[in-house]
Amino acid sequence: MAVARFSRALALSLALFHVFPPVNGDDQVPLVLWTSGGTSAPGQSAPPAGHIVEQQQLSSILEKALNLGPKNVVLFLQDKMSIEDFTVYGGAFGNKQDSVFPNLENALRSSSSSLVLPAVSWSSSNAVMAQIQDHLETAPLYLDPETLNQLRLNSSSAALLVFRLPYGNGADLMSAKEILSENDEVMGQVMGIMKTQAVPYTAIYTALRPSKGASAASWEAGVGGARSLLQARDKYRERDRERQRKVKERPGVYAPVEVKEGEDTCILLWARSLSVSILRGGRWEDHDLTPSTFGEGVSPRVHGSSCDRTRARLVLNYENVLGHRSFKLIFGMSQRHYKVSARRWFTLDSVELEYDGTKATFNGSRSIYAPAEYSYRCESVTNFRWPQLVPHSAKNPANQWRVSFQDFQIQGFNVSRAQFSYASDCAGFFSPGIWMGLMTSLLMVLVLTYGLHMILQLRTMDRFDDPKGPAISVPLTE
Repeated sequence: MAVARFSRALALSLALFHVFPPVNGDDQVPLVLWTSGGTSAPGQSAPPAGHIVEQQQLSSILEKALNLGPKNVVLFLQDKMSIEDFTVYGGAFGNKQDSVFPNLENALRSSSSSLVLPAVSWSSSNAVMAQIQDHLETAPLYLDPETLNQLRLNSSSAALLVFRLPYGNGADLMSAKEILSENDEVMGQVMGIMKTQAVPYTAIYTALRPSKGASAASWEAGVGGARSLLQARDKYRERDRERQRKVKERPGVYAPVEVKEGEDTCILLWARSLSVSILRGGRWEDHDLTPSTFGEGVSPRVHGSSCDRTRARLVLNYENVLGHRSFKLIFGMSQRHYKVSARRWFTLDSVELEYDGTKATFNGSRSIYAPAEYSYRCESVTNFRWPQLVPHSAKNPANQWRVSFQDFQIQGFNVSRAQFSYASDCAGFFSPGIWMGLMTSLLMVLVLTYGLHMILQLRTMDRFDDPKGPAISVPLTE
């Protein structure tokens, strides 16, 4: 059975890794290859347990599979993955019913051609998509199950379908287990759609880089030791607390505002300055919210905040702001899939000022957005002076307010280990310095062009004085 071979390969590899740990054990990722039910590809023998597959050997394996196998390739590309993800969560040891990969195991069971590579070098796994693309001579299509359901494939033409899968690398190991289970559900949906369309395919499941967090946890825990797993999890939590304590102790730097869902952080907010202003009697009255939000010993009240997979809401509660006894600063965010870009994006839909039963609402979805796995950062976010926030309507009380966020950064989705992800910056491509350089260069080009045009317009004389004629004499007078 394919699943049995899969489990035996993983078990033997992990056992050998325990006895003879590789020098660069964190630099390998597993790769699983199989064909759809009813199709076959050339049989390939799995490498010996403990052997690391390098790029040349992997290229030979992929070339052999693609030459004689189905030309439609489904690539499940996970952000991170290690062999321990299968041994800890996949039921390779202990109770098989606890596996989070039922769809993957069913696919291996129904496939007549499958191959499990427990250890592929990191650089080789990164080149998998490029190798498939060069072999099929087709561009990759980044999809999700919803988009794939609307796509009609042809078994006679080659296609490379790429499905990006996240990975939970937080301190809580349960978050990784849940995300791996969701990834397996996505693979099940994709394989179900391909089966409905009756299109044969070759499937590959691998990752861009190893999941060092899960690897380290598994070595500390030992396979099947729930108590050790909890101890390792506490170790990572303690390390995060120590990191946050050091950040708070640095002068001039403070930790971001966090909103937790259970033990996991789901919303992060940081700014050098948060301030609001209200128009009264023809003049603006300002109030700085920064000291009540950030800083050592400051614990902002965030009750009323919430977060899930599609929506996030951060509520900052204050007292006695500009004469209002109760004042709330609310950030509403959402994420959804956009078919044009074939990826998920999150937007800051609204910024609300709620005071004494009145709401002033600003819309930010047109200018404040980022990929769902990124954070958003901007040097200045305001509703005046190049505004990114605009009043929700002409009659909205927001017209009487000004908000200003300096060095603003926010993330409401896919937060990992209480740290901001890579920031999508609002800065435009053309900065003032670039514009000055472009204008100066354009002016110099115009001057040189005009000079060259003048030189080309020079003409030689077509008539000359006769040298044999009488010389011109000029009489001298005294």
